[in-house]
Amino acid sequence: MVKTVTNENVTSEELGGALTHATKSGVTHLTAANDVECIAMLKKLLSYIPQSNREQPPALPYTSGDEWRPELNNIVPQNANHPYDMREVIAGVCDTDSFFEIHPQYAENIVVGFSRIGGQSIGIIANQPQSLAGVLDIESARKAARFTRFCDCFNIPLLVLVDVPGFLPGTDQEWHGIITNGAKLLYALSEATVPRVTVITRKAYGGAYDVMNSKHIGADINYAWPTAEIAVMGAKGASEIIFKKEIAAAADPAQELLNKEKLYAEKFATPYQAAERGFIDEVIEPAATREKLIRAFRMLKHKSVEGPKRKHGNIPL
Repeated sequence: MVKTVTNENVTSEELGGALTHATKSGVTHLTAANDVECIAMLKKLLSYIPQSNREQPPALPYTSGDEWRPELNNIVPQNANHPYDMREVIAGVCDTDSFFEIHPQYAENIVVGFSRIGGQSIGIIANQPQSLAGVLDIESARKAARFTRFCDCFNIPLLVLVDVPGFLPGTDQEWHGIITNGAKLLYALSEATVPRVTVITRKAYGGAYDVMNSKHIGADINYAWPTAEIAVMGAKGASEIIFKKEIAAAADPAQELLNKEKLYAEKFATPYQAAERGFIDEVIEPAATREKLIRAFRMLKHKSVEGPKRKHGNIPL
């Protein structure tokens, strides 16, 4: 036990050990039980990354086959408030056993890591509904922003999987700069010049929708599943505001709220409205996602962006 200058009684591990850095501060990205495991992880990591920023990421030989994945049709629960594991979506769209997660123990409401689709190395950023319903907060925004910039440094295309109900509210988040930290992810994705593809699986609400690689910040291709809800906020919250007077005047306010929720969801919170406005390129069946992504990344393989002449951008640090 160590007594620090702040009069805290902690062990050396709790103060600054590898596991503490990996779970509390985010300084450590991965931990290993021994040297052999560590070297194996390093080898796997390097298999996704080029030797320098002047090269393309290494690709593995891949023979196209049946890319239909019917199991993806059953991942998102019918109840919009029920969680599911976004890693199941990742497993369904990526090459078999190719996902290598980074920062798995830190800011678990967002998942980042390297993978392959059709043999091509990609980086994945995905909201995780199993943790804090997948909201964006300070830690998850910083985690995703750092990973985005790493991938952009080494020409690694990005796949963003979206199920985000918004930013985490509360005094702790506001006082510690959720706006500034959320802007880091917004900036990182906006600045990235690598191919950027988005798939919205369920919720995409408010400012968090914009931040998660929307068309509005320059994403190349945006898909949505039929279960996608793209709106300013959820149907219940929006109905309580928009139809406040009608609900209050109704004989049965509770039932009237349910009616307005259904109306709002059917009219506004659908991917088809967003597609009509050009914010979504295509509403696709989940089972077709892998095939669509293989084609999308092949099409974007030679993407080239001429950046503005400047010394560097002004990232919100």
